[in-house]
Amino acid sequence: MASRARAAVPADAVRTVSPGRGGDKVVSAYPGDAVAAPALESTASRVRAVVASPRPVKGKAAPEAVRRRLQLPRDPEAEGPGEAAEREEEEPLLPVPEEEEAQPLPAICVSPMRGMWRDEKVALYCDLVLQGCKAEDADEAMSKYLSEKLKLKDKWFGVWKTNPELFFVKYEETSIPFVGILVEVTCKPSQNSSSCFKVTVSVAEPFSSNIANISRDLVDEVLEELEHSVPLLEVYPVEGQDADIRDIALALEVVRFFYDFLWRDWDDEESCENYTALIEERINLWCEIQDGTIPGPIAQRFKKTLEKYKSKRVELIEYQSNIKEDPSAAEAVECWKKYYEIVMLCGLLKMWEDLRLRVHGPFFPRILRRRKGKRDFGKTITHIVAKVMTTEMVKDLSSDTLLQQHDDLDLALESCYSGDTVVIFPGEYQAANLALLTDDIIIKGIGRREEILITSEPSHDSFVVSKAANVKLMHLSLIQQGTVDGIVVVESGHLTLENCVLKCEGTGVCVLTGAALTITDSEITGAQGAGVELYPGSIAILERNEIHHCNNLRTSDSSKSTLGGVSMKVLPAPKLKMTNNHIYNNNGYGVSILQPTEQFFIVAEAALNKGAASGDKKDDKMLSKVMQNLNLEMNNNKIEANLKGDIRIVTS
Repeated sequence: MASRARAAVPADAVRTVSPGRGGDKVVSAYPGDAVAAPALESTASRVRAVVASPRPVKGKAAPEAVRRRLQLPRDPEAEGPGEAAEREEEEPLLPVPEEEEAQPLPAICVSPMRGMWRDEKVALYCDLVLQGCKAEDADEAMSKYLSEKLKLKDKWFGVWKTNPELFFVKYEETSIPFVGILVEVTCKPSQNSSSCFKVTVSVAEPFSSNIANISRDLVDEVLEELEHSVPLLEVYPVEGQDADIRDIALALEVVRFFYDFLWRDWDDEESCENYTALIEERINLWCEIQDGTIPGPIAQRFKKTLEKYKSKRVELIEYQSNIKEDPSAAEAVECWKKYYEIVMLCGLLKMWEDLRLRVHGPFFPRILRRRKGKRDFGKTITHIVAKVMTTEMVKDLSSDTLLQQHDDLDLALESCYSGDTVVIFPGEYQAANLALLTDDIIIKGIGRREEILITSEPSHDSFVVSKAANVKLMHLSLIQQGTVDGIVVVESGHLTLENCVLKCEGTGVCVLTGAALTITDSEITGAQGAGVELYPGSIAILERNEIHHCNNLRTSDSSKSTLGGVSMKVLPAPKLKMTNNHIYNNNGYGVSILQPTEQFFIVAEAALNKGAASGDKKDDKMLSKVMQNLNLEMNNNKIEANLKGDIRIVTS
């Protein structure tokens, strides 16, 4: 048998296939190497791997021909002490000679899971698979479900997707996300849990892979090392087989989805009276992340926290397994540190799941800076932000005005006390201190608002966050770039936006419970969620604003999203006054009123009948009564051309 060699894959020697319809164009790193290839699935782009630094063959020295083919180092015993190093410098590694390429992978079965509605997913998991079981029995229920499906067919063809580390020492993760091999699968009864099922596989004909020039000998050797046994969940049935295989493909996707998105490691460690209700909540959470009810950047934070929890748990298990005898004091302390970090992440995830990301945070105020208050000598200062200050800039200020000049907006904000004013002249600025507004200040631009550009720092979670009693931003353009929270978040107190442009990339303006917001003569656009989100118990006044092209979601199913221009979350009801606003071209509704349960309508049943709780758009009387009950005042607003409609009561 040929000795096994794990290859290093240099980034400049990668050939990828861009998926498309019909024939695909091969984009090669080698000039002139572009041909048509059969269509591949989007996640299985094919690459050409050049063997550059394989692992040496153990045992006796390899013959010259084998050494040239696999690029093995020469036998050090056959050369002088410095000869090997000299030869290594003189002779660059030769690429592997071209062998017969593996065929492109066939298309895998498309899972019906992708098109399931929320209720269908809930019925599938809660009623069909779990059937009211407890958390500690969920693994057994999933195993039983999968075992029944596997009885339909004991042999079938699939694509084995595995970690490239099995084959390569070095590789570009972005170029080779996995190694895929077409295999024939033989299923046998298993006593393991569904997440640990193993199946017997062998290389199928024709030899096919997403790595164009991977060696079949190498694949055979890897499989022999694994005794031809691989995790079932790594195998994806391919198209062109009978209906039973489609049922198996669906069952595999059901199990994968459960362990990837619904199962938590702590589930079987804690008592839960109604586990299926908890699973339903997690399905709802997942669906709201997918359809954009929870804005993309905020959902991304949840996903990162979940990934961090999983990696930290694995890290702890590996650390404990490496302790051979009784742990030392240092090892015990390290174990406890890792354990408590996991416990904290676990608690945070539970909070996010229970509250469904309906607040920003992790559920405590983001601003920890203390309020400075006024200066000891009682005077206020006007801070001029410009590269150079001239007399022309300050000619309109009174003669007794105290001035400070800064060329950095961040330094100006750092120097502020309550009552100060920050005057910004045309230019482009960044300021982390905009996310730490605790004192009553005015920040205003001089000139056209389009000329005073303030951009967010992509590496930061927040852009503009206020918890001061009164903060005013005037004549500015706020450009959001990659921050997770809303472009403006009012945690507490009152914030005024006057004649500003807000170009969102994440969430829009968010007014948290108990906070107040006034926006006049401004423009809000591009938010992934609603342009303005009012949390329960908040207050907002919107006058003469344009809110457009919001709910600009990066989601595969934007048709389910209802957010758009202005979103109100009830219980307790926020207060909103809207006058002379233009709300248009949003991907959801112009104004959406989100009530999480029917309890709100039970409280208000004197004004509404239960049948109207579903949000019948045609019932104008019902909508009018709801608006009165919500303390919602709307006058002379122009709401038009919104994808879903103008105003909607949304029941989750």
